[in-house]
Amino acid sequence: MGPFVRLIWVKKVTGLENIPMKGPAIVAFNHQSYFDFICFIAVTPRNIHYLSAEKFLKNPIWRFLLKITGQIPVIRKSRDKRELHDIVYQHLSEGKIIGIFPEGTRADDNTTMLRAYPGVARYAIKKKVPIIPVGIVGAFEVLSRHENFPKFKKIVEIKIGIPIYFYEYHTVKLNKRAFSVLANKVMTEIASLSGKIYPHYNA
Repeated sequence: MGPFVRLIWVKKVTGLENIPMKGPAIVAFNHQSYFDFICFIAVTPRNIHYLSAEKFLKNPIWRFLLKITGQIPVIRKSRDKRELHDIVYQHLSEGKIIGIFPEGTRADDNTTMLRAYPGVARYAIKKKVPIIPVGIVGAFEVLSRHENFPKFKKIVEIKIGIPIYFYEYHTVKLNKRAFSVLANKVMTEIASLSGKIYPHYNA
């Protein structure tokens, strides 16, 4: 699907050199459309394994797409996420790239981002891997959460930022609040790249 997606929608990609050609990493995005992960898969030089909501498994088309692209289902209502965490850590230990939408779900509008969950910072610090912030512009116009089919006359732009390394926290024990603060720092970078507003963090 990559060439088709690039031909129709993704017309501009900047910062592709910030994606490491080998080794583990986490790529973190703003999330406003089902189209987000498809667009990035179409342009990235490496396979990427997204954390994807379990509801997609109920739809045969999405279930097929998730399976062939190696995505990781997330049971969002489950209180015990240890199995999910173990899968993510295993993937990173094997040198793979994990894709995360820290907001957890699609935003309701095209301007404001939702509050981030702390997992993106926790994973990165636990496995000592970089977080690559990515801003996706235009995916909401192609396919918002209120629509079922993509528009063909809208353009998506992908901006890939400089990797974020939390070296100073690799040997420090952090609590949930600290992970939340660091996740918010990542979100401010994503907001800058995507042109969205992240109102949940005051530097």
